Amino acid sequence: MTYVVTDACIKCKYMDCVEVCPVDCFYAGENMLVINPDECIDCGVCEPECPAEAILPDSDDRATAWVETNRKLAADWPNMTRKGTPPADADDWKGVADKGQYLSTEPHRD
Repeated sequence: MTYVVTDACIKCKYMDCVEVCPVDCFYAGENMLVINPDECIDCGVCEPECPAEAILPDSDDRATAWVETNRKLAADWPNMTRKGTPPADADDWKGVADKGQYLSTEPHRD
């Protein structure tokens, strides 16, 4: 089992999860984070830290479609080891359903 970031993170990107990850397996895109499923040690400490409830175990049916997306994007995006500042409108996007259409595949830039 591994943990996966789902579309609930898109446009929220709070990054609280990054702070608690003991193996630094989070990677950052322009408007979303992903977990490298090959690096995740399945500890689960990130899941309760996510205000958007975007992190799920891969055994959850809601995460299935996002496992390969996490793997692919983690290979292209920079590793994130410290919490950054979420988007100014993150709270407006929290709880919005089906945000996959808004996913940017561009990497995070400081």
